[in-house]
Amino acid sequence: MIRVGEYNYLRVKKKAEFGVYLEGVDQEILLPTRFVPAGTKVGDELKVFVYHDSENRLIATTQKPYGAVGDIVSLKAVSTTHQGAFLDWGLMKDIFVPTSQQLSKMVPGQEYLVKIYLDELTGRVAATERIESTLSNENIALAEKDPVDIIIYRRTQIGYVVIVNNTHLGMLHHSDIFRPVDIGEKLKGFVRQVKDNKIDVALGQPGFKKVEDEGAKILRLLQENNGYLPYHDKSTPEEIQAFFGMSKKTFKMTTGNLYKQQKIVFTQTGIKSVEE
Repeated sequence: MIRVGEYNYLRVKKKAEFGVYLEGVDQEILLPTRFVPAGTKVGDELKVFVYHDSENRLIATTQKPYGAVGDIVSLKAVSTTHQGAFLDWGLMKDIFVPTSQQLSKMVPGQEYLVKIYLDELTGRVAATERIESTLSNENIALAEKDPVDIIIYRRTQIGYVVIVNNTHLGMLHHSDIFRPVDIGEKLKGFVRQVKDNKIDVALGQPGFKKVEDEGAKILRLLQENNGYLPYHDKSTPEEIQAFFGMSKKTFKMTTGNLYKQQKIVFTQTGIKSVEE
């Protein structure tokens, strides 16, 4: 079965002057010449993305769109009509957002966070800004410290509402954010807690995995600065955040861990790497 708006592995059935035809279920699907890999032969199996062209015919491409069906992505509007807006999703044909699926009138040149879906009436790929209606926190199969994919969704007084694993809504508190974040930005994080169908998340990795990641970062910065950095316990949280991109608490935990591993030493004015 051909999965429209997704990647498919299809076999080359025959060659034509303007491309190759791939085996579909009840029709042949054209892969235009410009997208046919060099050396392709009849019988070869190709990984292609399938969607509808402007004449409502299924067409294949080896181009990679910015998102497939089910993905939540930030896309730029390129044109608008009374029926809706067209967004650039990385393919020759732009993706359509019906007016009914817009939260406010889209403006060309602006970026919008949308979810890509397959329209049941037309069978075409489309996009919607009405993402929350596609998410649910009823059945949360997540536990504390589980790694998750996070998309920044909207700002609130206490932090940011985020989309978790393209499935749930969660909360990323301001106290767990140590650098600027943008709406639509995709980040890695982990679950702090799940309670009453609510998910609290944090960025990075839990526990000492995070310390180890930050440790590699500090060692790299030391190497780039001749083995010495003028930061220590007396440095302000703002100074540490500005240079390292981490909280002072994380900095102290990480440098303490590096000291125990005999990779750095503390001086009166900063930290110094240990020569191996």
